[in-house]
Amino acid sequence: MSFAELKEGEALRDYLERYERTELLRFLTCGSVDDGKSTLIGRLLHDTGRIYEDHLAALERDSKVHGTTGGALDLALATDGLKAEREQGITIDVAWRYFATARRSFIIADCPGHEQYTRNMATGASHCELAISLIDARKGVTTQTRRHAFIASLLGIRHVVAAVNKMDLVGWSEERFREIEREFLLYCQRLGISDPFAVPISALQGDNVVRHGTNSPWYAGPPVLELLETVPVGGVREDAPFRMPVQFVIRPDLDFRGFAGQIAGGSVRPGDRVRILPSGRETRVKRIARAPEDGGDAAMAHAPQSVVLTLADEVDCSRGDVICCVGDDPAVTLGIECDVVWMQEQPLVPGQRYLLRTGTKTTPCTVRRVRWLLDVDTLTTSPAESLRLNEIGRVQLECEERVVVDGYRDCRGTGALVLVDRLTNATSGAGMVRLPTEIGARRAHWETQAATTLERADAKPSLVTAEERERRWRHKPRTILFHGPPRSGKTRAALELERKLFDEGAAVVVLDGQGLRRGLSKDLGFSDEERSENLRRAAEIAKLLNDQGFTVILAMVAPDPAARDRARELVGAERWEARELRP
Repeated sequence: MSFAELKEGEALRDYLERYERTELLRFLTCGSVDDGKSTLIGRLLHDTGRIYEDHLAALERDSKVHGTTGGALDLALATDGLKAEREQGITIDVAWRYFATARRSFIIADCPGHEQYTRNMATGASHCELAISLIDARKGVTTQTRRHAFIASLLGIRHVVAAVNKMDLVGWSEERFREIEREFLLYCQRLGISDPFAVPISALQGDNVVRHGTNSPWYAGPPVLELLETVPVGGVREDAPFRMPVQFVIRPDLDFRGFAGQIAGGSVRPGDRVRILPSGRETRVKRIARAPEDGGDAAMAHAPQSVVLTLADEVDCSRGDVICCVGDDPAVTLGIECDVVWMQEQPLVPGQRYLLRTGTKTTPCTVRRVRWLLDVDTLTTSPAESLRLNEIGRVQLECEERVVVDGYRDCRGTGALVLVDRLTNATSGAGMVRLPTEIGARRAHWETQAATTLERADAKPSLVTAEERERRWRHKPRTILFHGPPRSGKTRAALELERKLFDEGAAVVVLDGQGLRRGLSKDLGFSDEERSENLRRAAEIAKLLNDQGFTVILAMVAPDPAARDRARELVGAERWEARELRP
């Protein structure tokens, strides 16, 4: 819409207010080098009319000098603003761009694709709700594609779009697109990403970016822009617990003492009972203070608003404290277990000391242990003594002062942390809290001695005897564990055995470790201890089903022999059988 049209059709103020009321979506583009991230953003801006004429003229001039399209308009230059980026044809720093349509406003983070700058991608992703992963149709899903998808899953991004780019260079082959789509969506499902999607595009030519192209009649899905305009944006969770890290105390005179901060989660109203952590002092919210010219005090405030609260009692509360709702407290702990993306050339090793920043609090901390290192290709973990640049692993930290944290998936504002070099003040690593525990706490909750069902306090004797169940099902119940590393064929073997036993008349059920992670064990990661806990939960279910006469087949990694022995003890040696599989 031109300025002349604005003058004729509507007032400028009405136009601006209309766009101010549109929903905001923050998203990022990521992928490997030269997959076309910057070109895609340039195409979105160009085809929605968001590149001004003087900027477009400058791009046309620069395209003849720095462009990679033979002198034609190179839309990648719309975001590659650094001189080094234009000379090398790569994105180095995160480039932020803004545009709006009639349906939604957008903030775009154009993240670098080179492995050396993975840390910049993690920084950009921490603010976003959707990720567009660019995939070169000629190369397919790469290790860097998987690394970026895993980081997105760590950061709780639920919507991931695979933009399969450069389809024009593979003749718009539907077979090639479907092959990449299957591989990417399967990987996202393994990560627990709930809403993955794939679109075939040509960012250079504009097919399926803003509008459908004519080269892919076999693709019936929406173009990229339509996905961006319609994907559900996370609203305010009514049941989310209230969290507000205090940034500073406002004390203009003797009659006013307010606590300022940005609400990290939930909502608050005057009269709500709150607790100040880590001290634990309880009080009530007296006011959500606002200036008279802003409409006076608010009746309610929610994340991510920045507010000033006054409290009913004179309590000790200062920067670094967290105001939370009573009854659903975060963890107050000296020990933190977190997933870390390491961002420094110098490796992270046990014994090193850093400054830890979480919320508004900064405290010295010590690295106590690197528990494991992740392989982003196979999603398997291996014991590690250190983390190197761009590696991802599980780390245990010990803080000098108590910190207030939530699990990252429960509340980003109190579940994210940053490790800072004490000498240079440079950001060394970004972490997501997974398990707030005291140092040395055990993760797998095995009993010291397995108890029989009838020994448990809440057990009630069944009116159906074990002998009657055996006569009904014509077999003795048992538990069979197929264990081994990923891709060793455990699930396939379990399902084939289930089919065979079912055909023979047995009452049989399969419990797959990955299936448990989608529900009962969705709080667990992939360390040996967490795999042990997953096995314990499966063994508990298997024991209950065995007691009901069922044969249970387990398909799990279960790498720890001691954990398998405990599972055998829990279920009962007479009912237990274990079979190891190898790829």
